[in-house]
This record gives sequence, structure tokens and C-alpha cells, in this order.
Amino acid sequence: MASLAPIRLEGADVALHPAWLEPADADALLCTLRDDLPWETHHVRLFGRDVPSPRLSCWIGDAGTSYRYSGVRHQPLPWTEPLQAVRWRLERETGHRFNSVLANLYRDGRDAMGWHSDDEPELGPRPVIASVSLGGTRRFVLKHREVPTRKLNLPLPHGSLLLMRGDTQRNYRHALPRTALSVLPRINLTFRHVHATP
Repeated sequence: MASLAPIRLEGADVALHPAWLEPADADALLCTLRDDLPWETHHVRLFGRDVPSPRLSCWIGDAGTSYRYSGVRHQPLPWTEPLQAVRWRLERETGHRFNSVLANLYRDGRDAMGWHSDDEPELGPRPVIASVSLGGTRRFVLKHREVPTRKLNLPLPHGSLLLMRGDTQRNYRHALPRTALSVLPRINLTFRHVHATP
């Protein structure tokens, strides 16, 4: 993709298109997903306790794409037409196949995502993650696992596409930090390919 610009980051393969969706299309998709997806509070296991995630989520995908995250296995809901359309466009333009998407709704600056890598076994050794952001601009941070000073801050605006490939998940963790600033609600869609599970 000519308009997907590579970002220089040692040991990673990251590219960003800050305006992948036209503003009107991004607006319409944001409203549709916010109103129509069956959002729920997923729980994660921290220090032996189940705690609610600081965001709302929805896991969608093909049959057989259950996904284990933080000790909990999530079964996919069926694709909606708007998400299917985004999936097909991503596959056409990136040349990668996606069979699932994790939708996260960040209601305000208190909702966040802690440090992690998308490196679960069912994603394979070098997963491709296509991340579409809708709504308020939030700061996305990548930090090297062994060299913490090797860090990248990326503001992800409304309608943007971030593509992470290669050894990115092996070498880097990423997070969406909390912010005290007044920010609009944000929906993030991370498309991926999950290897089928029994």
C-alpha cells in the first residue's frame, strides 16, 4: 500500500496510514459499532484474581477462532456486515488474511490497555495485526522488551490504520495509557488471524 507509511523502529515492522478511512466513513462506522455491537466487560486474571478490564470489548470471528487472553477463552460472535466490509478491504489492500477481530471501546481517558504483546500461541510466531482506530485520538506506545528506552509514541487518530507485522510482537510490548485529558470515546478494531482451535 503506497499510502501506508513504514515507521522506523529497530526489530519491528510497523506502518501507519493516519487517514485510512474517509472522515464520513469513519464517523458512520463509529456510530454503527458503538450502537450495535454487544459490548461487554471482559475479565482478566491479575495476581490470582479475576478483575474487570478497564474498557468494553467484543470478540468477533469465523467459527473455530476462539481466543485465549489473560487466562480466559473467548468464543467469537458472528461477523456483522460493517466489520465484514472492513475485513475484506484490509485483506484486499494489505495482502494478509484475517479471520477475527477484537473490538475495544474506550469510553473516556480512564479506560486503557496495559502493557502486553499479541503473542498468544494461536496467533502463530509472527502475527499480523491490523489496528483500525475510530473516535478520539489516543496515545499508543510501543516499548522494547529488553531495551525499555527504545520506545515509540504514536497518536492514533480517527480513521487511522496501524499495521504490525514480522517480529514486532516478539520484540515489543504495547499499551494504550490512561490520560487525564478530556478525550472523546474511542473504538479500536484489531484484526488478526487465529489458527483454528478444537
